[in-house]
Amino acid sequence: MTTASIPADHAPAAPTLWTPQRVLVTRSASETPHGAAIVERCDTAGVTDITVLPGDRLPPVRAENDRAAYALAKRTLAVVFAPPSKRRLQPIPPSADWRIDLAEGCPAHCQYCYLAGSLSGPPITRVYANLPEILAAMDEHVGQGTITSTSEARSAEGTTFEASCYTDPLALEHLTGSLSTTIAHVGTRDWAGLVGLRFTTKFDNVAALTGLPHDGRTRVRFSVNADDVARRFEGGTAPLARRLAAMRTLALAGYPVGLTIAPIMATPQWRDGYSALLRDVAAALADVPDPDLTVECITHRFTASSKDVLLGWYPRTKLDMDESGRTRKFGKFGSAKYVYPKDTMAEMRAWFEAELAEVLPAARVLYWT
Repeated sequence: MTTASIPADHAPAAPTLWTPQRVLVTRSASETPHGAAIVERCDTAGVTDITVLPGDRLPPVRAENDRAAYALAKRTLAVVFAPPSKRRLQPIPPSADWRIDLAEGCPAHCQYCYLAGSLSGPPITRVYANLPEILAAMDEHVGQGTITSTSEARSAEGTTFEASCYTDPLALEHLTGSLSTTIAHVGTRDWAGLVGLRFTTKFDNVAALTGLPHDGRTRVRFSVNADDVARRFEGGTAPLARRLAAMRTLALAGYPVGLTIAPIMATPQWRDGYSALLRDVAAALADVPDPDLTVECITHRFTASSKDVLLGWYPRTKLDMDESGRTRKFGKFGSAKYVYPKDTMAEMRAWFEAELAEVLPAARVLYWT
C-alpha cells in the first residue's frame, strides 16, 4: 500500500480550486470580450474585491515588508493585456519548439518554485485578456521549430507549443477559460502541418477538458514527485492521488498524457519514494486502453538568485539548497546553477531508467536533465 494510492472505485473528489482575494483589471483588458468573461468568472467564483483600473498599469504592491508583499501578491489576480514581448514566441528546449504564454505566475506555493529565478517583483499572477492575438501568433511558427520538429524520436508530435513555461494554466482555468479555448483552437484548426499543444499541471480540475474537441493534439502532463516531497514542498496544489486520478480521467477521454517528475530530489529514501510513485501511476492507468504516456525527468537545481528569493518567500523551508553538496554548472548564456554532482546524477538516472522500464514499460522517456 503506497501513501498516494488511487481509491479503488476512482470516486471523484472536489477539485482543488484557487480563489484570489482581489482581482485587478486594466482598462484595456476590461474592454475585450475575453477580459470581460474572466471578470464574470471571478465574480461567479465569489471574489468580492474586483477593481477595474483607470489605465493599463498595475499599481505597486505595498506592504510592510517583503514577506507581506509576497503574501498579498499571491492572493492577487491581474487581468492584463499581453504586450508584444509576451506574444513573441520563443524556443523552449528540451520541452517544445515554442513557448506560448496564456498567463504569467502561479497561485501554488511550491517551495522550490522555478519562477523565483525567472520573474521579477512580487509574484502577482497575470492572465492575458487578448487571447485571440496570442493564438493567432501560432500560425506562422508551424513547421519552424528546432526542438521536437527536428527530433527523429519526437517528430510525430509536429510543431509543439508549451503553455506552462511561466504558469500552471489548469490552476487558473476555472477563472479564465483560456486553456479550454486554446485546446479547442489547436484541436479544430486546419493547420499547415502537425501541431501539438503541451502543458504541465499540479492541479486536478479537469472536468471542463474532457468534452473538448482536442483531436489528440494536446498532451497533458502532470507534475508529480515522491509523496514525501509533494507533501512537504508543494503547498496549495492538488494532492498527488488526485493528480493521478485526473490523469486517468483525461487518458480515458483520449488525451495523450505525461509525467513531469520534478524536481527529482536525492533525499535519503529517494528510491522508495519514487518507486512508490511509479507504481501508483501504473495503478492509475491500469484500466486505460493503450494510454499514450510520456515521461520527463527534471532533477532539482537552483541559482544563487533563486535561492535568495525562495528564502525570502519561505524562510522556514527545509528544502536542501546547500551549495557545498552541489556542482556549479554554467548555462549557454553564462548563468550559473547548482545541480547534483555527476556521480549522484548518474546513479539516479540509471535507477530511473531501469525502474521506468520495469513499472511503465510502454511509457516514452523524452529527456533527463
